[in-house]
Amino acid sequence: MSATETAIASAEAHSAHNYHPLPVVVASAEGAWMTDVEGRRYLDLLAGYSALNFGHGNRRLIDAAKAQLERVTLTSRAFHHDRFADFCTRLAELCSMEMVLPMNTGAEAVETAVKTARKWGYRVKGVPDGMAKIIVASDNFHGRTTTIISFSTDPEARADYGPYTPGFEIVPYGDLTALREAMTENTVAVLIEPIQGEAGVLVPPAGYLPGVRELTRERNVLFIADEIQSGLGRTGKTFACEHEGVVPDMYVLGKALGGGVVPVSAVVSSADVLGVFKPGEHGSTFGGNPLACAVALEVIAMLRTGEYQERAAELGDHLHRELGLLAGGGAVEAVRGRGLWAGVDIAPALGTGREISERLMEERVLVKDTHGSTIRIAPPLVISKEDLDWGLDRLRAVLSA
Repeated sequence: MSATETAIASAEAHSAHNYHPLPVVVASAEGAWMTDVEGRRYLDLLAGYSALNFGHGNRRLIDAAKAQLERVTLTSRAFHHDRFADFCTRLAELCSMEMVLPMNTGAEAVETAVKTARKWGYRVKGVPDGMAKIIVASDNFHGRTTTIISFSTDPEARADYGPYTPGFEIVPYGDLTALREAMTENTVAVLIEPIQGEAGVLVPPAGYLPGVRELTRERNVLFIADEIQSGLGRTGKTFACEHEGVVPDMYVLGKALGGGVVPVSAVVSSADVLGVFKPGEHGSTFGGNPLACAVALEVIAMLRTGEYQERAAELGDHLHRELGLLAGGGAVEAVRGRGLWAGVDIAPALGTGREISERLMEERVLVKDTHGSTIRIAPPLVISKEDLDWGLDRLRAVLSA
């Protein structure tokens, strides 16, 4: 057996089969390229679902992590540490907000947002105890905890995990009329992705996000934007909400905030909203740890220059222009997205999204499928135009074959 086959066989034998990875075994990576255990190089057009916005092994982020590793990595929140205040201050400034509640993973941040909204609803809005409702959108993906999958419409994510957590109302994504009709006096929040990633990089209709903002203000309801995938430069802006001039009441962040080095997530909001928490009411042993803060501070500093957002916008225009030429030719049925992020619907006659991903892997390009016939393209923001074009050439070759 080859080194690849041996590693895959061992993984299949000793790990739960909750993922179906492509049959490649990565051993090292740099920038937009990954190398497998047998020395083959692959162009990464997935970037860890946006966790690697700044590329593999980014020197600024690695140096920040190394420097912190030599000092202190964990204190728990039982004590202050010297990176925490700067992290919270700089992230709040980046979001034009006031307070930060750090966690580790995206799902933890969404859970934190849910708890925040409910507590705000009871303590501030005056919703009767146990009656708080949060409105979400169909085809959402916010994580995989028991509470979060309770408001998922994806059968694979939801089946066999009941009983489910109540308190959520699901409406069609992009439908302001349905959202308005779902609101009641007990509605405490609307939780949506400004662009739905797992659903196939779905961009809502123009005017939808401003409409959500207006409705939530009118009804004294929190607008929570899950920017875990769409935020921190991916779409050509710091946040996807910015494309329509919208500022929500709360950002939910993760993935790229840790630079692909450590898991870092956060809920960012106003003092009026996050101020509902008192000591002991919510927390995390690793949330806001010194190593995470050191890396995230470097991520924030990189984003403050605007160069990564500008690069995502410019290369994103090129990406969508080239993908648009494929649409309507029989091989590609539709292309969606914004910035360096695209969902490409492959004509079913050519194969499933999984099959196209496997063929691209054979051409040394790595993408990932979703929802049957769709592949997602989300390269690191540091990718060169030449490498991006090389990957697009491989896609054309696979589709034409």
